[in-house]
Amino acid sequence: MLRQVIEAHELLDDAGVNGEQVAKYLHKAGLENVKVERVTTKEGYTDFIKIFVPGKTNITGKKKEATLGIIGRLGGVGARPGRVGLVSDADGAIAAIACALKLAEMKKKGDSLLGNVIVATHICPCAPTVPHEPVAFMGCPVSIAQMNKFEVDERMQAILSIDTTKGNRIANFRSFAITPTVKEGYILKVSDDLINIMEWTTGQPARVIAITTQDITPYENSLSHINSIMQPCTVTSSPVIGIAITTETPVPGCATGANHEIDIEAAARYCIEVAKAFSQNKCSFYTEEEFQLLVRLYGSMQILQSPGK
Repeated sequence: MLRQVIEAHELLDDAGVNGEQVAKYLHKAGLENVKVERVTTKEGYTDFIKIFVPGKTNITGKKKEATLGIIGRLGGVGARPGRVGLVSDADGAIAAIACALKLAEMKKKGDSLLGNVIVATHICPCAPTVPHEPVAFMGCPVSIAQMNKFEVDERMQAILSIDTTKGNRIANFRSFAITPTVKEGYILKVSDDLINIMEWTTGQPARVIAITTQDITPYENSLSHINSIMQPCTVTSSPVIGIAITTETPVPGCATGANHEIDIEAAARYCIEVAKAFSQNKCSFYTEEEFQLLVRLYGSMQILQSPGK
């Protein structure tokens, strides 16, 4: 998928990039169902983009075929005018757009998936920066709640959330890591199916990044969060895992020249392989019986999906 990653990188590495430009590029690639919506605040704007890639028998999205969500999480693809060029934080958007391009090419070549895939991300070339330790984060003109509203779709039966996760001292390696599955306030065991696919696609032992209770709560409660990678889990009952693109040393989200195409490619290719297996009912994000037992034993944890008391 390196070609698709490079195409997405060059498409987004533009001071004037916007959602309509990206949608036009995706249409040319053969993706017909692309929705763009601009949200403007006093801090600027971002263009949300959502791509519905139907399975072999579904062109409406209303049937009950398996539907996987791939969300590219970020604050912005650029921090202009303070920083020139594509920022490290853009990895999630690059990976998501690359996934859409790969699915389009697969379909052209006769390899449509059985199930549907919904790819969502947003495009902002002029996002603000936010002070953070150990390195600065990227901000966004819109709130996390607004991101969730536009990017998390009720049709998504499971969600992969891709995010640059370089501003920490927890994941000290280059490539990507997955999180445990999160569902309705519970951090569940890491899926064996997802581990298998990771080991097969990377040829290396699976890497799992630690997440905490704080990370799966909404941003507006003012608690510490590793980043926004797990925020989709606060507004859905579907299982969510994070795909964290990582580095050996802390890298600011607003750093330019810090998009490592090989690592983005590995993460995006992993997402495509998960989509293939999920559409064939060969990949479970969690064990339903064990989740129900947890709820019976300990009760609902949905309060963790709220801002709290």
